[in-house]
Amino acid sequence: MAFECPFCNRVLSSRSAYSQHDNSEDNQNNEIIYISDDEPMFSSRSNETSDIMQVEIDELPQSMNSLTFEEFASIRYEEPASREPEFETDESKSKSDETETETESESKSDKTEFESDKTDNESNESEESESAEEETETIPKFPNNTYSDLMTLIIQHNLNNKAGNTIIRFFNKHSNLPTSSLPKNIEQGRKLMDRMKLINLLNKEKTNNNRNYNEQYTSNWWARTEKTLPTGSYLLSIILYSDASTTDSLGKNTLHPIFVTLGNIITWRRNKPDVKQLLAYLPIIKAKDDTQKISEEHKNIVRRTFHKSLKFLLSSLYDDNGIELELNNSIFWCFPRISMIISDWPEVCTFALTYKSTKSNYPCHFCLVSKEDLSNINLNSNQIEPRSHNNMKLYYKNNTGKNVSIENVRNFFWSVPNINIYAATVPDRMHHLDLGLFQHQLNFTKILINKQCGKSFIDKMNNRVKLIPRYKDLKSFPNGFLHLALLTASEYRSLMKIMIFIVDKLYEDSGSPNFIKNNKITEVYLKWNKMYLLSRKENYEESDESINEWAKLFIELFKEHSKSELQFPKLHSWVFHICSSIREFDAINGYTTETYESLHKDYVKKPYKLTNKKEIEKQIMKIIRRKAIITESFSKEIPKIQ
Repeated sequence: MAFECPFCNRVLSSRSAYSQHDNSEDNQNNEIIYISDDEPMFSSRSNETSDIMQVEIDELPQSMNSLTFEEFASIRYEEPASREPEFETDESKSKSDETETETESESKSDKTEFESDKTDNESNESEESESAEEETETIPKFPNNTYSDLMTLIIQHNLNNKAGNTIIRFFNKHSNLPTSSLPKNIEQGRKLMDRMKLINLLNKEKTNNNRNYNEQYTSNWWARTEKTLPTGSYLLSIILYSDASTTDSLGKNTLHPIFVTLGNIITWRRNKPDVKQLLAYLPIIKAKDDTQKISEEHKNIVRRTFHKSLKFLLSSLYDDNGIELELNNSIFWCFPRISMIISDWPEVCTFALTYKSTKSNYPCHFCLVSKEDLSNINLNSNQIEPRSHNNMKLYYKNNTGKNVSIENVRNFFWSVPNINIYAATVPDRMHHLDLGLFQHQLNFTKILINKQCGKSFIDKMNNRVKLIPRYKDLKSFPNGFLHLALLTASEYRSLMKIMIFIVDKLYEDSGSPNFIKNNKITEVYLKWNKMYLLSRKENYEESDESINEWAKLFIELFKEHSKSELQFPKLHSWVFHICSSIREFDAINGYTTETYESLHKDYVKKPYKLTNKKEIEKQIMKIIRRKAIITESFSKEIPKIQ
């Protein structure tokens, strides 16, 4: 088999020779970076300012040419099947099927061939898949309420295709209906969902003024921004994520990648790693020594460099004439607009240019609430002044930025239309909850129990954790959790699942004054779990009060055990600003850093190990580009072994 380079047309005789072939010098002007194994997400040239951006989508039905831009954006891009080995015996395939975990089956559930629920009669499945495609071409909505309720169940509980098809077979067996009211398979239902104009089926009709928020196109920001665009044009929502990452375990070297994705893509698809595109590596200004590092002059240089880099990268998006987006042989007149910034708290402060210290007078980047009121959840709207470009620019021009805890550096986003940078830097679930508030709750629980009952009951908690047996998808702690100095977000999520059982009936109640009863401790974890489940739902309802219910009890139990009296910016922003962020953009699942954090492995840590540690960014870009070219070529050249 011969391998032809798609850029220089050189033909190589072996796969190893092709993998070592460096096309960077011959193709310096071509900056195509393929993320997906199946198709490129973006195609752009770095040293051209062409107005045409192309999104190449292969093998789409011709009838889809008539779809609107929003319908195109909602199309469920099919994930490529993982490459199978060139030769596979029946014995090896059988062993592979036996050892496949539930997690693996979930990751495969989005494949178009419905691999997770194969039967002996594969030809019938093929007919069903074809039938599904035909039906989704013509049906604009769910044919009945039973069908709708089934797909709602699948989405709400994140069930894979195999589980969904089991439900369908069970229903059909026991319903005794002459004609089934359900789809033939879940894949057919998913295709129908993706073709519907309302992408998220949880967006029910409004009743009693109780509005639902799910996809970004249902948000206030989307509706408000669309009104500012010329008639006949479309909104292209740009979502940014950036965070500095260490390149090695010693943490001596750091890179600062910034990624981009589109809010037009439905949330579940947008949360896949291949829908996020590396935009650039932001420059890192290093100090000569520790003295210079802590100097205000050096810090301001770092801040100005950061914002000037953003201006260089993003200003071209805001052309007065918009851009032309080619999608499936149709041209759409689009206006790119940055909708939100996803990052952790220190990075948010860099974007907003607010003080990073939680002890500053106004540590919240959303509003002007003093640090003394951060734990006051009884504030009304009149007591909370939101930050805006207008009021922050006024403080900056008058050299009174210290009064509202903003840096003495001009913010690039003040001149960017359709964005309030202070609201656009949305709260992130992983850093606010997993690594933030739950960690505090766990620590304060130990402090409270130790103070009331003694250290023996802390050991009792630890022993209860040890006794929990192994269970799939649940991390076990055979040595307890007290010895763990630094837990990961995944470990905290595992503890969330079991802590309510760990603290339940842990100690006997006492009649002494100010004694916190055991059932109160259990209740705060129950309310936490209810609130956390809300954060992982696909939609949000105005009437949901779980955040306030948890916060009131959390403050009641633990305020006196906190040295700062719970003056945590993350507590304040979660209670007062998470709901406004949902209304402004979309449900919390649409802006979490969980997927982005994993990209650091592919775009920072792994490529860094392949460099010679000189001109790191240039070498990494070459490595990433070459890997993408090889992956794309192999996916086209190597046939699947049936």
